[in-house]
Amino acid sequence: MSAAASSSPAPVRVGLFVTCLVDLIRPSVGFAAVKLLEQAGCEVHVPSQTCCGQPAFNSGDRATARAIAAQVIETFSGFDYVVAPSGSCAGQIRAHYPELFADDPNLSGKANALAAKTYELISFLVDVRGMTTVDAAFDGVATYHDSCSGLRELGVKRQPRRLLASVKGLSLIEMKENETCCGFGGTFAVKYGEISDSIVGKKTENISASGAALLLAGDLGCLMNMAGKLQREGKPVQARHVAEILAGVTDAPAIGEAGERR
Repeated sequence: MSAAASSSPAPVRVGLFVTCLVDLIRPSVGFAAVKLLEQAGCEVHVPSQTCCGQPAFNSGDRATARAIAAQVIETFSGFDYVVAPSGSCAGQIRAHYPELFADDPNLSGKANALAAKTYELISFLVDVRGMTTVDAAFDGVATYHDSCSGLRELGVKRQPRRLLASVKGLSLIEMKENETCCGFGGTFAVKYGEISDSIVGKKTENISASGAALLLAGDLGCLMNMAGKLQREGKPVQARHVAEILAGVTDAPAIGEAGERR
């Protein structure tokens, strides 16, 4: 057998798009993402990076959104895949970067190429890398919120539930209206605070009614919004990113609890 035939295939090079919220508020999600990706046989790189541009895009500031997106395209163009622990950010790159540069002959092709290889973390693990189980344990009963961008733009629904089913000691109970928006919506929660509070109030009613002591989701913004409302209402439900449970990275306090990084 030749040396070439016996050599191992080159590892899959993944550029991890950490996201602003994970970087600034919940770095444990980033560490969990790296652990899961490495378990899936990936060579993980975390290049210097900035925002995906979604706040500007959603506010109608296309010029700023394009400028930010151009930086992301340049930074992540050399990787086999780009993965984000957020359906919101992954959705921005995959669904909206091609739209931003549709009339730009210099960047349209690059935007489309980046979009085609960008995935939300759990979807990538299951759909691309074929992961079916994780080696993790967490004793408790959880419920899962399907974040809008991940669900509607990327089809993230069954993938987290499939992996959560393999977590030893964890039981998953579906809340009522688990696909309904939590009211965060990035800048929406800032511009329309009263409406956002009303929406998240209905969500926390369903979370509490499920009887679960742990709330999981794949987007940190949604989790922060729901965790804050649960705390204001005095409801004893912890909130964690799904990657933390799947990777067994649960040393950090639950989202919003005392001791969490600010």
